[in-house]
Formats: sequence, C-alpha cells, structure tokens
Amino acid sequence: MASRSELYSSVEPFRQAHRARALVELLQTLVPYVALSVLMVIAIRRGHPWVMLALCGPAAAFLVRVFIIFHDCCHGSFFASQRANRIVGYATGLLTLTPFEKWQRSHVEHHATAGNLDRRGVGDMWTLTVSEFRAASRWKRLFYRVFRNPFVMFGIGPALVFLIRNRFSPAGATRRERFSVYFTNVGLAAALLAAHLTIGIPALLWGQLPTVLLAGAVGVWLFYVQHQFEDVYWACRQAWDPMKAALEGSSYYKLPPMLQWCTGSIGLHHIHHVQPRIPFYNLQRCQAAIPTFQAVPPLTIRRSLKALRLRLWDETDRRLVSLREIRDSLAPAPGASPQTHP
Repeated sequence: MASRSELYSSVEPFRQAHRARALVELLQTLVPYVALSVLMVIAIRRGHPWVMLALCGPAAAFLVRVFIIFHDCCHGSFFASQRANRIVGYATGLLTLTPFEKWQRSHVEHHATAGNLDRRGVGDMWTLTVSEFRAASRWKRLFYRVFRNPFVMFGIGPALVFLIRNRFSPAGATRRERFSVYFTNVGLAAALLAAHLTIGIPALLWGQLPTVLLAGAVGVWLFYVQHQFEDVYWACRQAWDPMKAALEGSSYYKLPPMLQWCTGSIGLHHIHHVQPRIPFYNLQRCQAAIPTFQAVPPLTIRRSLKALRLRLWDETDRRLVSLREIRDSLAPAPGASPQTHP
C-alpha cells in the first residue's frame, strides 16, 4: 500500500476541473430533469396521474445527479472557478431544497470527523456503540431503534431533512450560512408564487414532492452505505487515522454503469474521502489508474442490503452489529440455569 504522501501525489492530476466537461455534465443533467418536470406538470393538468408517477422515477434519478453536482460545488471541485462553484451550488441547492453554505459547513465537518468515535454527531448517521446502547435509558433505546428503522431513515427522515430542517439556520450559524438559508427559502417561495399565478400550486407539488422524496431516499441510502457496513473503520480520537478512515471507513460501492452514472460515481467514496477536491467526473479514471484504490474490497448491492440490519458499533470485535447479535450475546446458553443474585 502506498504511503500517505505517495497517495496524495498520485491523485493530484485528477484534481483538475475541466470547464467544458463540467458544462456537459451540467447540461445533460439539468435539461432532462427540467423536461421531465414539465412533462409531469402537463400529465397532472391533463388528468393523467399515473403518467406523472411513472415519470417520477427518472426525474428522481436526475435529481440525485443534480445533488451530486451541488455536492461537488460545495467542495469547490466541480469548476476550477470558485465563483462558478458558488453560483451553480446556490442554483442546484434551490432544486434540491438545500442551502449551499449551511450544507457545505456540515459536510466539511463530516469529512474531518468520519470514523472518529469521539467526534460523532455532525453530518453523519447517528450511531451508538454497544456499551452506549446498553447504558442508555429505556426511552433512548426505543428512540434509537425507531430512528434506525429503514422506514424512518429512508422515508420519514429525508422528508424531515429536505422539507423542514433545511428551512432553518443551525445555532451558531455564520452570516453566509444564514444568507444561504434565506436565499433558498425565498427562492422556494418565489417558485410557489409563480406556480400559483400560472399552473397552480397543486400541479407543482404533485410532481415535485414525490420526486424530491424519492431522490432524498436514494441520497440518504447512498450516504448510509458509504459509512455503515460491517467492517467499517471507527477509532477513538487518539488512534484515529484519516487515511484509514478514508480507505476503510468509506465504502467502494460498486454499481452497474447506469446506476454509477445516475449517482455521479459517488460510490467511489473511498477516493472521495482521500481527496474531496476530485470532481466526480474524474473519479472513475482515478480508480482505474491507482492500485491502492483497486485494492479496496468493493461493496456489492447484495452485500449492501445486509447493512440494513446493522445498528451498533461493537468496540470489542470492531465491527457494526445488529441488535439481534447483542440480544443473542446476552441470552443464557441452552440448558444453563439462570443466575441468582444475593
């Protein structure tokens, strides 16, 4: 395995953003998304709700791609120009209901703390250790079980985040972060007003809400499997290694070519955490060129589905485990007599 300095040197050529390539990626994502959105409005206004619902799937796929462009703009990697990244980031943030500066800050903190047991809680999926879960109150355990339920994580969760949480500034937000929240909220209000004066707000919401929620569920799933798999890397602050956190704490989610295109190659997450300034359109070339990245075991779709049952970090075995495994470890062996206490 290459040393940290050697790996950073080897990925350096792939950091280069290309304006022409970025514009092509932008056009081939936004144009189909806008076209599908228009078709959904036409379908609902002409009384064809099933046609509208059938178009939600493709529209959501392109909206996921819009978010990947937004994500790269937050890292300042999509364009070489930081002004262009900010402009496109604010614009794509409107489409994804996500304030640019607010999300940028939390995501940067995620990169700085991923895999660090002592710095959980910002831009990550709430994860308790086995000992923390055992020491928790009954109500906290129940709340944690509900929170980690797939229906909540990928159904209710995205709705709460994109529709409600993103409408407010966090405590201690900077002026820029607050501005991004106000800008996004005003933009959404303007869109609703324009719809009221033209096509009608119901026609807009019937098409956009299912699309946003479906894309949000896919986005949360991608984020989940990128850092929640059985042999994921976690360590306390003193032992935490950023390179191990990138290569072992971020999955190489190997997807079929079409799904990889729709998700902007974000499945190559191990590369992204080594160097976040690589634009997504360079990730696959980077993977093919560097042996260290090729040595990372891929996470297949079938194996990723098994991650749904994982809930807790086992400090002893150093892996994510299910709640059933914890119950089994506490259960008495067959035929064993119950313990008595004085």
